[in-house]
Amino acid sequence: MYEVFLTHEAQRFYEQADPILVRKLNRCFQCLRENPHEHPNIKRLKGPFAKHFPFQIGDWRAIYRIDEQKHEVTVLLIAHRSKAYR
Repeated sequence: MYEVFLTHEAQRFYEQADPILVRKLNRCFQCLRENPHEHPNIKRLKGPFAKHFPFQIGDWRAIYRIDEQKHEVTVLLIAHRSKAYR
């Protein structure tokens, strides 16, 4: 099991999200706790973001990184897909 942490920016978005999206994010975080490497909604990024992963939640993306030594997942950003990769 991994621990999931949110950056200040991700936490602020989570607190302001509507209840339906919060429910979806909670399911996302549970999947990340269990296995942050394998899920149909996870695809490794390429290029300068190669160490980051996006979890697809409908039109939203939770961008995160994994610290294998500490068994931690840090959600860096939660954003609409049109803005998540900029």
